Amino acid sequence: MAEKINRKMSIVEIVQTYPDTVPVFQNYGMGCLGCVAAQFETLEEGCLVHGIDPDELVRALNAVTA
Repeated sequence: MAEKINRKMSIVEIVQTYPDTVPVFQNYGMGCLGCVAAQFETLEEGCLVHGIDPDELVRALNAVTA
């Protein structure tokens, strides 16, 4: 099955398309989903800023969209 979410998508695009992902972001310490950076940062960039493994977060996000 193809992933719905990937590391190149913007954080805001993910949250708007898949609202069920919000708790996952919060569990990973990325609670500032409404901040200006979230509108422009890719998931990968946000992970780098927060010290999160992007592949792990992508798996967790896709798990709630299945």
